[in-house]
Amino acid sequence: MNTITKQVVLIFLCLIANTISAQEQQQDSIITDNHTFKRMQISKLEKLKDQIQTEEREFLKSEVEAINIRLEKKEITQFEADKLKQEAAQKRAANIEDRIAIIDTKIALIERNEYKQVDLDEGTEELAFSVGKDGLYINIRPGEKKRKTPKFDKRTTTDLVFAIGINNAFIDGESIGDSYSVLGSGFVELGLAWKTRVFQNSNAVRLKYGFSFQWNKFSPKDDRYFVQDGNTTMLDQFPSDLRESEFRVTNLVVPIHFEFGPSKKIEKKTYFRYSTRKQFKIGIGGYAGFNIGTQQKLRFKEDGDRVKQKIKRNYNTSDFVYGLSTYIGVGNTSLYFKYDLNTVFKDQVTDQNNVSLGLRFDFD
Repeated sequence: MNTITKQVVLIFLCLIANTISAQEQQQDSIITDNHTFKRMQISKLEKLKDQIQTEEREFLKSEVEAINIRLEKKEITQFEADKLKQEAAQKRAANIEDRIAIIDTKIALIERNEYKQVDLDEGTEELAFSVGKDGLYINIRPGEKKRKTPKFDKRTTTDLVFAIGINNAFIDGESIGDSYSVLGSGFVELGLAWKTRVFQNSNAVRLKYGFSFQWNKFSPKDDRYFVQDGNTTMLDQFPSDLRESEFRVTNLVVPIHFEFGPSKKIEKKTYFRYSTRKQFKIGIGGYAGFNIGTQQKLRFKEDGDRVKQKIKRNYNTSDFVYGLSTYIGVGNTSLYFKYDLNTVFKDQVTDQNNVSLGLRFDFD
């Protein structure tokens, strides 16, 4: 009995010793990891000091630029300009001092205490402390996020361009709608454009340029379709009733327009902008590019079956495309007209030029 008791006690003591050893090792690991993590957080906060100084200098630069603009326009005197610049410099210097003081306070708290997590957002609003069995925990509620310095004068903006409408052709000896359905033929344009103010102190004239994909579709009338015979492309009668006949040319072009119209100037302390929202505008220009695809689609019945054919070939269409275009409207919406100076088909007996009319939307 005594032997069994001794063995049980010995096993129990061994278990206690192993548990204590494991706890000590875990505690050593926690202390080591905690020390490393503290060093990492302090390093991040030190780098944040440099970011604060850079940010405040950028704000000061924008403010001084705005003051110089007012001086050039003779809205203020040289004495007033110098005074405003001095006040702006003093304000930014005070901001740097106060914001870095907040960072130094955080670093001191990290160095002085054990903690679980510290939020590194610079604009601290509140510090909260709690005590647990593992030490002192610090909760820092984030304040204002890092602000992005606005560009003082943004002369170039980006627009998404979308246009849709009816499409047809001017054909020698014919009127619009003789060969192609007026409502069945259409066009779509999708592109990206940049708009740059031409003059330094006026937004009355803007240069608009970019790139666009144009899809021009013709729907031949009276069950006709396009046939290519060597260097000749012509409309021919289909041997049966056509449920659908479509001929589509896809172009990649570079449009360039001069845009005219009034705008509203919006002035802030650190930047200004020109807004054309709800303002009248007119654009005059043109485009040039390349034909990147030609396709004919036919739908008909053959032996009681519905047949759909898509034929991709050149059809002697012009490789290089160029033309004139104009738009007139208010805000983002305009009436849009474009005319291809190149012929749809090259080296043909009868010339025909693509023409489009529709609505254009500039989403800036």
